[in-house]
Amino acid sequence: MDRLEAFEKMLAGIQKQAAYEKNQLKIMKAEGKEKTATYRQYLGNRIMYRFFLEKYQQYGLIEEKDNK
Repeated sequence: MDRLEAFEKMLAGIQKQAAYEKNQLKIMKAEGKEKTATYRQYLGNRIMYRFFLEKYQQYGLIEEKDNK
């Protein structure tokens, strides 16, 4: 696997996991589970994913619309 292929695979994984956890946060919030360890872990992960995606955008590796 070359570097570009590895990057694309990693990016897709981050975007998929970020979308999944964003949805889980929405569900858990609706259920009133904001104080659970899982909710807080997802929230922390969301900050980390956003940081990675913003860095990729900053260096022109992805476009802004990919960072939502």
